[in-house]
Amino acid sequence: MSALPPGSTIGILGGGQLGRMLAVAAAQLGYRCHIYAPEAVSVAAEVAAEWTRGSYDDIAALRAFAASVDVVTYEFENIHHAPLVALSEEAIVRPSVQALEIAQDREAEKSFVGALGGRTAPWASVGNREELDAAIAAIGTPAILKTRRLGYDGKGQARIMKADEASPAWTAIAGQPAILEGFVRFDREFSVILARAVDGEIHYWDCPDNVHEHGILALSTVPAGPIVAAQAEEARTLAAKVAEALDYVGVLTLEFFAGKDGPVFNEMAPRVHNSGHWTIEGAITSQFENHIRAICGLPLGDTRLAAAKVEMRNLIGDEVEDAGKILADPSNHLHLYGKGEGRPGRKMGHVTRLFL
Repeated sequence: MSALPPGSTIGILGGGQLGRMLAVAAAQLGYRCHIYAPEAVSVAAEVAAEWTRGSYDDIAALRAFAASVDVVTYEFENIHHAPLVALSEEAIVRPSVQALEIAQDREAEKSFVGALGGRTAPWASVGNREELDAAIAAIGTPAILKTRRLGYDGKGQARIMKADEASPAWTAIAGQPAILEGFVRFDREFSVILARAVDGEIHYWDCPDNVHEHGILALSTVPAGPIVAAQAEEARTLAAKVAEALDYVGVLTLEFFAGKDGPVFNEMAPRVHNSGHWTIEGAITSQFENHIRAICGLPLGDTRLAAAKVEMRNLIGDEVEDAGKILADPSNHLHLYGKGEGRPGRKMGHVTRLFL
C-alpha cells in the first residue's frame, strides 16, 4: 500500500485516552479519525471526526465501521477472535490481527516470546482448581495467578504467598483460565518501545525506567539508570524479533524486569503505551505520531530525546485536582484526558517534566 493521503480516515478501536492522543496526532498530519467503542461517553470521540458506539462483539457493526475507513488500528486489545477476523476482511488492520491475538492471551504471549529465545518468569497454564495445585507444586510460592485474558493495571490477578492461599486466589479470579507465574527477583522495571514501518525499518525510543504503585504505572524516567542501560540492548533485540516475526506495523511495547541474569520479559502491548507518554514532549517524534506515520505508510520520525532528562508521572484519581500547582512549574506539561470522576486507580491524566 502507498502512503495514505491527507484527508484519509483512520479507524480506531477503543475510546479511551490512548485513542484520544492518537486522534490528536493524526489530525496534525491531516487525517480524520473514526472511533469505535461501546461506552456511552468516549474521551477519544471528543477529538475525532466520527464516532460509532457499538459492541466489540457486534460483527455487523464492526464490518460497517471497517468499510467506512482506510485503515484500522486499536488502543484496546481485548476483542474476541471472530470479530477481529470480520474486521480484517473489510479493511487493513495495523498492527496485525495476529499480534493482537497473541498479546491478549498471556499463555500464547509467553509461549510465543519463549520460542523466540526470550527469558520469562517460570509459569504454568491453569485451567481448573486441580491444575492450580499442580502448578504451585511445580513452580512454588510466592507466585501470581493471572487470568489469561482481560487483565491490566493489576486487575485479574491474585498473589499466592503460601500454598494454602490457592483457593481464595482461584475465587478472586472467578475460576477463569489463567497462568501461574513465579516471582522474579529484579532491580528495576523498564520497557522497550519501538515503531516499525511498513518496509520493516525500526526506530527505538530510550528505554524508560518504570515505577509501579499498586499495579499501576506511577513514574517513567529517561534516560534510565545504569542497571536498565546495561540490559536495554538485549531487550531491544528480543523486541525486534517479536516485531519481525509478526511483520508488525506500528508502535510495539514490551515490558521487562531487569534481573540479575539479564532482562526478563513480562508482557507485550501491541499499541502505544502508558510508559511512552513522555515522548509527546520528551522526544523529537512522539509514539503517537510515529504510530500514525507507520500505519499510514509514511516514513518514521526521529525518536531521539528532546531534553537531557524526562520524567512522566501519571495522575491517578484525585491527583488531577493539583492541575494549577502542576502548571505553576514552567517545566511541566500537563495532559488531562477529559474524564469525569477521579475514582481511585483511574488514570485521569499525566504530567511530563523536561530537564533541559
